Amino acid sequence: MIRHLVLFKLNEGVDRDDPRVVEGVEMFRALDGKIPEIRSWELGWNFSDRPIAYDFAINSSFEDQAALRRYVEHPEHQAGVTLWREFATWVIADYEF
Repeated sequence: MIRHLVLFKLNEGVDRDDPRVVEGVEMFRALDGKIPEIRSWELGWNFSDRPIAYDFAINSSFEDQAALRRYVEHPEHQAGVTLWREFATWVIADYEF
């Protein structure tokens, strides 16, 4: 199994209630069930106020690297990525477990 972690940092001046952010969260929330390669799917807003904290996280899993690749290339995922690029940056970690 592959764990796929994504941590998002909203750009300076962008808040959670920005309509683009609301739409972006809903786009990613809707991926569970739309993309068959997803084995588990969790997402949510960070509540920590530590200066090094990111704002939003996705924690997901996939059967193998090929399934992760199909997910990454899926048009629904790519649409969400395109939107999030407008208002955030992110880091990822993919590992086997």
